[in-house]
Amino acid sequence: MVDIFEEVEEELRSDRWKRLARTWLPWVAGALVLALVIALVVWGLDARKTHNAGEASVAYERGMTALAEGDNAAAAAAFTEAADAGSPAYRALALMQQAGLAVSDNRLDEALTLFDEAADAARDPLIADAAALKAAFIAMDAESAELADIEGRLTPLVRDGRPFQPFAREALALARLQHGQKAEARELFALLTFGQNVPEGVRQRAQAAIDMIDSGVADALPAIVAAQRAQPTPAPNAAGAEAPSSQPAQ
Repeated sequence: MVDIFEEVEEELRSDRWKRLARTWLPWVAGALVLALVIALVVWGLDARKTHNAGEASVAYERGMTALAEGDNAAAAAAFTEAADAGSPAYRALALMQQAGLAVSDNRLDEALTLFDEAADAARDPLIADAAALKAAFIAMDAESAELADIEGRLTPLVRDGRPFQPFAREALALARLQHGQKAEARELFALLTFGQNVPEGVRQRAQAAIDMIDSGVADALPAIVAAQRAQPTPAPNAAGAEAPSSQPAQ
């Protein structure tokens, strides 16, 4: 009788496991397939990212070589190739080099657009803020520059922890001084003279600006800027005109 009971219990356990298997096996199999698919997708994305970065790196190095040799046309073509290769970091760097070439050719509107695109493309704050700061400098030099636009560009760059905070704060102070806001500009310059982690050159320029404001020399700055903008731009290669540098701003 004991043997019969044991056989019955064994049969019941077997039936229970069969039911559990029929219930859960499809779910387990589906989960395993999904995990495999995810792993393959991640591997494929990593492989593609590595491939794109390699292609972008080769094109970017070719552009830098052409730039060093003075072949701006070949450099521009190579940087365009690097920007289109699909690597965010190299796209940002290549766009910045293209913007530098545009600055050299006095195509400032194009340079401003390219620097803005580089700032948007970069995932590294160091690259993004460098591009954004250069764009702000170009915007400051535009004849139609509005202080609100300049402040909108520079304010995010002067927050704590940003890599170019002292330079952005200096640019913001200069923009306010340029638009006649002497008190606001002086306040920012004072922060630079007493702030920590401020490069010595920035600190010295800030002190010089404070001296200009206190002595009244800075009152003439808006008029000087307006007079400079009113001067006609010399044609390229005109007699006596200084040829623009073929190297983009670093």
